[in-house]
Amino acid sequence: MTAKEYNSAVDMYADNVFRFVMKHIKNEMSAQDIIQEAFMKVWIKREEIQAEKVKSYLFTTAYHCLIDWINKEKRSGDIEKVENNLASASSLEFDVSAVLDQALNRLPEIQKTVVLLRDYEGYNYAEIAEITQLNESQVKVYIFRARQALKGYLKARELVA
Repeated sequence: MTAKEYNSAVDMYADNVFRFVMKHIKNEMSAQDIIQEAFMKVWIKREEIQAEKVKSYLFTTAYHCLIDWINKEKRSGDIEKVENNLASASSLEFDVSAVLDQALNRLPEIQKTVVLLRDYEGYNYAEIAEITQLNESQVKVYIFRARQALKGYLKARELVA
């Protein structure tokens, strides 16, 4: 990949990758750090990456940087900060977006990741499998279970509201 192709990839995918990371951690500064680290890693490996596969490589790298960040926060004892970032929506809000964010934040990390990649970013099962290093069957199972959990949570909220 050339420098021009790299710059084009930054322009095309930076917002999508940022949105993906923000859905996980709800902390803009940390998300920017994670994105910067992901793009730096892509820049370092630019000669090994094919331009047509840069989007997948970016999301894979950002995903791994995100997991590293979460693990580092947990090890440093700031687990409360991570959990607060992961569950920032107010329980009194009835806004659909906020309720959906709450529901997403209740999912296990891998289920949340595959749902975000599939439903928010539009990746197909094979691409998600490549990004998360799962097989397609596992991806389908995680998406199914996540959607079932989301459905159950939203139905329960409907009864309470």
